[in-house]
Amino acid sequence: MNLSSEMAAAATEAAKVVSGVPEGTLDAPTPCGDWDLRTLLNHTILWTSYSAERRAHGESVAEDLMTKDFTAEPGFRADYARQIDRAVRAWSDPKAWAGELGVMGDATPAADVGAMLIMEMALHGWDVAKATGQEYHADDAMAEALLDTVQAQAELFRKYQGFADAIEAPAGATATAPATASAFDRALRLSGRDPNWQPSS
Repeated sequence: MNLSSEMAAAATEAAKVVSGVPEGTLDAPTPCGDWDLRTLLNHTILWTSYSAERRAHGESVAEDLMTKDFTAEPGFRADYARQIDRAVRAWSDPKAWAGELGVMGDATPAADVGAMLIMEMALHGWDVAKATGQEYHADDAMAEALLDTVQAQAELFRKYQGFADAIEAPAGATATAPATASAFDRALRLSGRDPNWQPSS
């Protein structure tokens, strides 16, 4: 399974919404529980760009980056766009999707790691968009890949407090929705996110 094109789409959207983060909003609330925007951005930047690039080469992220406040740099938006592009280029090599990688001490198929990185890019990209009043766009292929991965990984992520409890959709709410929106909304709800979240909620 090679989802490099879906990863490129998720990365492009993540870079777009991070580039649109307004000045003076780093203390804003987000859909991620008690995380403010600064915490969300630092998590997103670390894992979807720096760590993602290293993962493509079978390596782990450098320890000094684990506690870095990327948002303290005035140019963090442009830096993130450049770094996530490097991650996408690293994963564009078919070899990155082959074999296994070590994850939390376990051998995990590299294709599964790549799919989880897409999930991180998409879900946290949406989180940033919602926290800053931006639109988030997911194309058909990316939305379906996201849903597949969330369905496969939701219980594991919940076990380690990565996801909140799933949110039930209102009866009939998605019956007439386009396939893309339906897939993306289902992924959001399964990951414990309310598609209608607002900062005041």
